[in-house]
Amino acid sequence: MSLASKVTLASTSFFALSTIIFVHYAQKAEKAAMHQGVIRDLESQRLKKERQQEFELQSALESEYRKIQHVVTQNNDDYESTKKYK
Repeated sequence: MSLASKVTLASTSFFALSTIIFVHYAQKAEKAAMHQGVIRDLESQRLKKERQQEFELQSALESEYRKIQHVVTQNNDDYESTKKYK
């Protein structure tokens, strides 16, 4: 075998091997990135559910407190009458 053919064989073999290694590395990196996306989605869903439960709890507490206490708002007609006594 001539020197040129040996160099060509070695360089094409090296190129093919490096391409295969790069493709496997890229696949692993892409799979890890996709997995991180799943983890972020699960965390987002957990936070959304947690916030919804907190909102429902606060709504229930507000309705309980409104039953017990008289609430005066600025849009309420009672607001003007309570302002006179202050």
